[in-house]
Amino acid sequence: MGQVELRFDAGSREAQTHTNLSALRRDRTGLWIAGDETATIEHLMWTGERFDGQRTFHLADFVELPAGRDMEADIEGLAVEDGHLWAVGSHSLKRRRVKSASPEKAAKRLATVLREENRFILVRLPLDPRTNSPQEGAIMSGPDNVAEQLADDPHLAPFTKLPGKDNGFDVEGIAVLDDRVYLGLRGPVLRGWAVVLEMELRVSNGGSRMRSSRPYRKHFLDLEGLGVRDLCPYQGDLLLLTGPTMDLDGPVRVVRWRVGEDRDFVAAERLETVLDLPYGRGEDHPEGLTVLDDGRLMVVYDSPSPRRITPVGGVLADIYEPASLRHNP
Repeated sequence: MGQVELRFDAGSREAQTHTNLSALRRDRTGLWIAGDETATIEHLMWTGERFDGQRTFHLADFVELPAGRDMEADIEGLAVEDGHLWAVGSHSLKRRRVKSASPEKAAKRLATVLREENRFILVRLPLDPRTNSPQEGAIMSGPDNVAEQLADDPHLAPFTKLPGKDNGFDVEGIAVLDDRVYLGLRGPVLRGWAVVLEMELRVSNGGSRMRSSRPYRKHFLDLEGLGVRDLCPYQGDLLLLTGPTMDLDGPVRVVRWRVGEDRDFVAAERLETVLDLPYGRGEDHPEGLTVLDDGRLMVVYDSPSPRRITPVGGVLADIYEPASLRHNP
């Protein structure tokens, strides 16, 4: 295992983006990366030694966010495909954290569930080929959002009313293969089976809105009780970063799903574990996965341990070279 530094500017360090990393994707010049506490996407350039030269892009400059510019979007997945940058919010409800020593106040907070509309978005932005900067694009939100489309779904509809950390509906990864958009769900996990949604989308309203062009498809994967934390394309297949759906630390694995087998139910023996990842207790939660140009894997962490924070305010990501990917194309 190796490590590489991701160096952030003062604004992102103040917003604690570097300690709340939730999504990343490699592109030809560096990394697209997002934290789950803002409504921005960051780009870091590869310098030959580290990822640096941060540029920050506010989603509200390119699409109409349902709750405005400053409300967090809880971006949990990024994808780059065919000259477009994709971003997806968690689409999850949020139960308030217990922060008070007072039992009465703690119980009141624990009974409070919040819905934040900027979480319920799926965005596609064209990238300027000269500057590699996003342009005005399309959004799926409001009555068209992914969770709303599941209102009558026999498996998933009941979980759209539960907070994400309660095994509720929670999108935590996106990958685009040709014209198919895959959304990995951290929750719900149904009797040990995780769910990946497959969608085909079309742009309407002069390019500003997205809608489904055909009914969504559900894939059930036996991840032995784990949910999906991120998705990443790999040689026509998908790599899944998997971990607990509830508020637990681990286990965490990278699993290869050979999508070409085209199955709606994927048994455990058809899923290859390519990497068992370390994780901390209350820290170092693997949240983002991407494939580098040389085929190695990069993983970033939410709640990084102090030893990952560099003296200049950067954060260390881990680099892996799984033997099964090296020898099993």
